[in-house]
Amino acid sequence: MKRFLLSLLVLPSFALAEDKLNGGDTAWMLVATAFVMLMTPAGLALYYGGLTRSKNVINTISMSLGAFAVGTLVWVIAGYSIAFGDGDFIGTGKIMLSGITADSLSGTIPELLFVAFQGTFAAIAVAIASGSMIERVKFSTFMVFSAIWILVVYAPITHWAWGGGETLNLGEIDFAGGTVVHINAGVAGFVVAMILGRRKDYEKKAIKPFSPIFVALGAALLWFGWFGFNAGSEVAADGTAASAFIVTNVAASLGVIGWLIAEYMVYKKATLVGGASGAVAGLVAITPASGTADVFGALIIGLVGGAVGFFGVAKIKKMFRVDDSLDAFWVHGLVGIWGSIATAIFIADYAMPENYNMGSQLVSQIEAILLTIVYSGIMTAIVYFIASAVTGGGRVDDETETIGLDEVIHGEKAINL
Repeated sequence: MKRFLLSLLVLPSFALAEDKLNGGDTAWMLVATAFVMLMTPAGLALYYGGLTRSKNVINTISMSLGAFAVGTLVWVIAGYSIAFGDGDFIGTGKIMLSGITADSLSGTIPELLFVAFQGTFAAIAVAIASGSMIERVKFSTFMVFSAIWILVVYAPITHWAWGGGETLNLGEIDFAGGTVVHINAGVAGFVVAMILGRRKDYEKKAIKPFSPIFVALGAALLWFGWFGFNAGSEVAADGTAASAFIVTNVAASLGVIGWLIAEYMVYKKATLVGGASGAVAGLVAITPASGTADVFGALIIGLVGGAVGFFGVAKIKKMFRVDDSLDAFWVHGLVGIWGSIATAIFIADYAMPENYNMGSQLVSQIEAILLTIVYSGIMTAIVYFIASAVTGGGRVDDETETIGLDEVIHGEKAINL
């Protein structure tokens, strides 16, 4: 009974509403979808592009752009069907959006709009993973990897959490993608980074960001788009969407503060890159709880999320010695784990089902986290080896890595002086 009640709590409103088009809900979801679209080829592209080195900026931004394009393609071909079609383990029946017309509804909005909204999530998930492997993975390998990964890894996990799949639905609360997007993508990036190995000059010379200004601008665009990401996940223009909107803003702000406090305690500096990364960490942390936490919960989740992100990047990363180029696992995976656990702790009274048991919910959250880590880790490795075989090896040669992927692969420079 508890899991049934929780499933009603976390299901978007389309699953509970009558099949009648609502103009307000539709208008809001059109805007929310555009917000989330902006996050990948603009927000994440600038954020990652600013973090990488000048010789690889074009390549890094191209990976975000390419991920969105490829992600959109495979999503409408088969990804949506796997994630939201009828079925237990995986969904079926909606290949090439079969049976979906302009008049088809998902609750109170057109189903085609729901397809588009969810497609932006798939695209940004694989783009997030790119941050762990940049500066040494072939662009062609990443494009093939993106297409297969969305179908084999992202879509099934989405089906278990949100699409009605019962076999591996563990009663988790994940309102907007803590496990589905952030832990999943963080683990995927980390696994590929391990397989690729370290960059040639990793830990041998200082690797400085191309542009802290790009990083800050990219983080600001991500922050803006995240309102659509979290508040849009209600799939309705209602009070829950408004609550998700404000707790998202609060958590992001506290993420900045949490990261900068931790950074100053360790380095006696408060950097722009740190503040921008803290905002992203706060946003990641609140994502699974955005539909159930109140403002107090958001304060704690965001503050701790910022600190967790900093210590993950500054301290814990060194213990693992894996060259996660742009810290995708530490900012998305590790902070996502914190956010998913915190979701069970900081559920607001008004969002709490009857007979709610925090201990049982914590178990459900941890089970879902572990399932995501194991499935994403194993399947990502398989997908990478397939993509590598198709493209004749996944890592660029030493000369290309030394010169820079921008000039060798794309024939361009970030700045032409």
